[in-house]
Amino acid sequence: MLYIYNSLSRFKEPFKPIHEGHVGMYVCGPTVYGDAHLGHARPAITFDLLYRYLTYLGYKVRYVRNITDVGHLEHDADEGEDKIAKKARLEQLEPMEVVQYYTNRYHHDMEALNVLPPSIEPHASGHIIEQIAFIQQILDHGYAYVSNGSVYMDVERFAQDFPYGKLSGRNLNDIVTDTRELDGQEEKKHSYDFALWKKASPEHIMHWPSPWSEGFPGWHMECSAMGTKYLGERFDIHGGGMDLMFPHHEAEIAQSCAALGHETVNYWMHNNMITINGKKMGKSYNNFITLEQFFTGDHELLTKPFSPMTIRFFILQAHYRSTVDFSSEALEAAEKGFLRMQETYARLLKLQASAETQETIAKTVASLRQQCQDAMDDDLNSQVVISLLFDSAHAINTVHDGKGTISAEDLKELQSVWKTFAIDILGLRLEGENAGNEQTTAAYKGAVDLLLQLRQEAKEQKNWATSDRIRNQLAALGFQIKDRKDGFEWTL
Repeated sequence: MLYIYNSLSRFKEPFKPIHEGHVGMYVCGPTVYGDAHLGHARPAITFDLLYRYLTYLGYKVRYVRNITDVGHLEHDADEGEDKIAKKARLEQLEPMEVVQYYTNRYHHDMEALNVLPPSIEPHASGHIIEQIAFIQQILDHGYAYVSNGSVYMDVERFAQDFPYGKLSGRNLNDIVTDTRELDGQEEKKHSYDFALWKKASPEHIMHWPSPWSEGFPGWHMECSAMGTKYLGERFDIHGGGMDLMFPHHEAEIAQSCAALGHETVNYWMHNNMITINGKKMGKSYNNFITLEQFFTGDHELLTKPFSPMTIRFFILQAHYRSTVDFSSEALEAAEKGFLRMQETYARLLKLQASAETQETIAKTVASLRQQCQDAMDDDLNSQVVISLLFDSAHAINTVHDGKGTISAEDLKELQSVWKTFAIDILGLRLEGENAGNEQTTAAYKGAVDLLLQLRQEAKEQKNWATSDRIRNQLAALGFQIKDRKDGFEWTL
């Protein structure tokens, strides 16, 4: 059985969906006012892993990942200038031009990282009516108030009827202490009250009509409204980065209880942060590296370009609830690990079956699938799955080197386990996977084999200059070549 860590209870709990065979999952997506960075990649890959594994277990998953394109403000969720509106004003663009441009780039980056698209990807700007209706429910139940055309959550009134702060472990006294002085606080009853709807200032370019003012919804409101619209008043999983636990997800719980009279989410899941020198990576800290910069190597902290699969492997080799500290050296180590995995899988696909399996190899094959599934059932422990696959590389290399045998049945099972867990669940693109046109792939491999055959002939003729030139130029293109007694082998 799958056990997942519930941030609300702070325990691993057996996963029991509300509706048998069906899972509703909502994950906070990007705010599209700039290029995605490594901090965006981690939640995307974490919940892609969960999505893939739930699908593998046989669940029909409705995966909703939102696009925040309004209401996310420069300083906090209540005050300041909307980030997308600010970008549009500075670049003299329509706000939706900014949204579309960065949404397209986000999708491109996710495709490169092999992150599957969600079932539904709603935009906050496309659900203003739903957000207004949700706010009205909160007002009708007495947990919000109107002030100067804006609507605020009455947190103190809410806390009289519902526990506030249960997700983050904060109480109102803590929140008062941590609250910064911001412009517009005089509109609120209390500093910790948060905006459900903000009256737009005359220069604000993103605004909509409402019963209270011409304005726009607060940042927290979109997820409450869209989550319940597409997944119902009760759904299984809500995910996002740990930095969203407070105030965003705490506010969501309060909004849902205030509007509906009950919580909507059974399991709250949060991935931990990626740090640089122990400090969170993010736009607000001005220490982020965009995914495109990783792919091109165009950043002072990078020693070279890194492929999307190296980035994915780097993230998956740590448990999603652990902190990952970034360095170019750590990525280089991940690159070597991923290349080793590629090489092992390529060898596995080339193995020849025998009549029977060597005993130690048979034991490895017999237990590998269950061990990998046990690791995934233990709160998505991708780190252990990778370790188990690497452990099986010894058996693969033993057969490859002619020092052991494997039966056709065990070979089929070993190949199936690798494809299931490395490719289908971990989402790694490995050499040997049919990712493109078979004819093109065959021609490509044939061309490399031909070059290396010419190199072999040059070596036999002691034409070392030609031999070295072919090897060096292929190496510069990223090929790893190994000479063997009976010829050669290569990987990319």
